[in-house]
Amino acid sequence: MAKDILEIRRVYKIDAELRLPGSKSYTNRALVLAAMASGESVLRGALFSDDTLYMARALKDLGFKVNQRPDEEEFIVQGGEAKIPAQQANLFVGNAGTAMRFLTAFLTLGQGRFKIDGIPRMHQRPIGPLVDALKELGAKIEYAGEEGFPPLTIEGGGLAGGRAKMAGDVSSQFFSAILMTAPYARSNVELEVEGNLVSAPYVAMTIDVMSRFGVKVKNDCFKRFFVPAGGRYKAREYEVEPDASSSTYFFAAAAITGGRLRILGLDRTSKQGDVGFVDILGRMGCRIDSGQGWLEVKGGPLRGIDVDMNQMPDAVPALAAVAAFAEGKTSIKNVANLRLKETDRLSALARELSKAGCRIKEFEDGLEIEEGALQGAVFETYEDHRMAMSLALLGLRLEGVKIKNPGCVAKTFPDYFQRLEALTTGARQVKED
Repeated sequence: MAKDILEIRRVYKIDAELRLPGSKSYTNRALVLAAMASGESVLRGALFSDDTLYMARALKDLGFKVNQRPDEEEFIVQGGEAKIPAQQANLFVGNAGTAMRFLTAFLTLGQGRFKIDGIPRMHQRPIGPLVDALKELGAKIEYAGEEGFPPLTIEGGGLAGGRAKMAGDVSSQFFSAILMTAPYARSNVELEVEGNLVSAPYVAMTIDVMSRFGVKVKNDCFKRFFVPAGGRYKAREYEVEPDASSSTYFFAAAAITGGRLRILGLDRTSKQGDVGFVDILGRMGCRIDSGQGWLEVKGGPLRGIDVDMNQMPDAVPALAAVAAFAEGKTSIKNVANLRLKETDRLSALARELSKAGCRIKEFEDGLEIEEGALQGAVFETYEDHRMAMSLALLGLRLEGVKIKNPGCVAKTFPDYFQRLEALTTGARQVKED
């Protein structure tokens, strides 16, 4: 956005229905699988944001034909049957974690030498477990900077296959990256999880997309995965669901204002784990309704809860904003991996919510949030889209909330603030009870 600082409009009760842009997670998975498939795939309802455009640009730099039709929300991808046309490329993916992890595995299938890099923050986001597992499967990968972190140099030649282990507590994207590439290994791939798998619903999403493109994965309770050699992706028309992670901010807006918000195109059948955020809000005092193709939240008096968010860590920023208005304490646990995102989200949330008057305790793996004498503030966003989107929600109830660098939301939701403004413009301007 053009403004460096954006002031949020205070409202009373939101009452609205909307359809959100496509899922970033599904869009980037489908782009990679479409590139591996034989034939032309059409991805409908796709998200056009920084992260997905980095992925599309990388595929183009690798020689794939990718036709972008943002007005129609479509990508058209000509697959290469897992053959990468280019023999060398220098890829830049900004701070797109999905692009970095998924492409690292995909590039092992090439015949050449490839380098992949991102912004300085990406150099602080670990990738060592993925690299080690790919090496166990026969890949040739070198660190171009500090060991364990991007940038990377990848020598193609394919994957031999076999068995590999990875710790499950760093990033589910490591597992998704290997699973998507595994059908093209020369022998079967067995991938074992050491410990518990964080954000397991995202791996379920990966398995779902792979199935829709024609490859099955054997999943042993998210402890072990088996992908037989010889599977091949087939081109298809693929419909991308609305983004459940983005929905958390709008559901949170209904909770914070005591209003009603229905999201169309998303329901409880979704594989996206963040759909479960509505149940968290239900525990906090909201009324939840659902049907085929829609989910709805109606706000009510909010109360603090004790919750393990390990399986939906991306929803924590929105939850933290709601917790600021809840009676009593909200304890958010088991999300240490939030320290490895676009910023250290636990420290950033503690710092910024304290500005608004919340009483905060920060732990290694979570936060305790208690309502205080709330007030508006000017919030830093740390170049993190989820920080900007969540902190803006406080402005729905508090005067004087301003967001620095609101344009960082372009990473996953370029028109977020326009959508939020449309909700506030259409809100029912009635006095609070």
